[in-house]
Amino acid sequence: MEIEAFGYVISVMPGEVLGPAMFLALVAALLSGYPVAFGLGGVAVLFGLVGMALGVIEPQFLNALPQRIFGIMSNFTLLAIPAFVFMGSMLEKSGIAQRLLEAMGRLLGRVRGGLALAVVLVGTLLAATTGVVAATVTTMGMISLPAMLRAGYDRSLASGVITASGTLGQIIPPSIVLVVLGDQLGVSVGDLFMGSLIPGLLMAGAFALYVVAVSTWKPALAPPLQTGELAAGTTAPSLLQVLVAPLGLILLVLGSIFFGIATPTEAGALGALGAMGLAACDGGFSRSDLNQVCDDTLRTTAMVMAILLGSTAFSLVFRGVGGDQLISDLLLNLPGGSTGFLVVSMAVIFALGFFIDFFEIAFIVLPLLLPSARQLLGPESLLWFGVVIGTNLQTSFLTPPFGFALFYLRGVAPPELTTRAIYRGAWPFIAVQLMVLLAGRFPPSRPPG
Repeated sequence: MEIEAFGYVISVMPGEVLGPAMFLALVAALLSGYPVAFGLGGVAVLFGLVGMALGVIEPQFLNALPQRIFGIMSNFTLLAIPAFVFMGSMLEKSGIAQRLLEAMGRLLGRVRGGLALAVVLVGTLLAATTGVVAATVTTMGMISLPAMLRAGYDRSLASGVITASGTLGQIIPPSIVLVVLGDQLGVSVGDLFMGSLIPGLLMAGAFALYVVAVSTWKPALAPPLQTGELAAGTTAPSLLQVLVAPLGLILLVLGSIFFGIATPTEAGALGALGAMGLAACDGGFSRSDLNQVCDDTLRTTAMVMAILLGSTAFSLVFRGVGGDQLISDLLLNLPGGSTGFLVVSMAVIFALGFFIDFFEIAFIVLPLLLPSARQLLGPESLLWFGVVIGTNLQTSFLTPPFGFALFYLRGVAPPELTTRAIYRGAWPFIAVQLMVLLAGRFPPSRPPG
């Protein structure tokens, strides 16, 4: 294949052109706003036909696609996704978040920055029980945001702490993100849960330290409550009573995984059953609620699986035209070796978080990074690599202009809280996330240098 440019004729192989062209076509499809799953599948079909016409792809090569789809449909690990989605949606109906926020707000209301600290603590606990960002941000936005604004909190600080705490469900297990990462990396989801627990709690602690520092440095941004409904009336026994249900569910789900009693899929089923039990005990379990929860679970699971099927077709054709080899050669020849690879890969994931969701990042980018990660970091570091990616993917929900957590809060925020203030409040917490991410940038087996 010959290309004429500036009076010169350059001979290139068709595969050297199709790989970059296919990647650029995918970027254009993502930026167009077209549904990601259909964009992935459409680009795969188009370049599959072009590749066969040019003789780059043999027709028999595409016969592997049905086998790959069958492997996805028979993957037992992916059953954990609808189980955890169902558990989170059912717990949203049980009113746990509302009771926790009210109790912690009353307990910490008189402390400077106490309401913001209550949001961080409740967000951490909800992350370990529901893991649903939309439910957590929406609930805390409806309950805590008006209270903080009435108390004189800075609008950006109030919105930032709610959206940041709501995203903790992406890294603190049980998390759908970690289930997807474990499947894509080929590592144990249970081990990934255990490896992500400490970084997730460290992230929550960093958020709390930032709130304490800001409220101490600039007291006017987070004044204590003097009067009002949230300033009195909570005792230790009543708070303990509110905490028993979510803590019990956490022990049921995570304890069964960490002690090897159940797989993540089995633990997800236990969690779904336990969530129905909690909703029934609270009097919030009805057929209409169950129908709504099942509908939410079906929609989310169908979306995830559609993206996974589209990305499978894309990755197969991309490999057929030699695109994966081009990406691998580029990553393996970066200056700095494994350090350069980590810097570039984390920067790409962080930048993509501005525009697309974590599912698209995990299904599209991770298969391109995985071969180079195996070679540069070693198979023994893939678990650590997954934890770092999970921490970085958390920013996809928080980063302007398309962070979903920001839109969830915008949907329930009062008119006086502008979108600009919500964006401005997110940036300090993004900086905190990056500092926590940089703290774990090197695998334990390969110290820096």
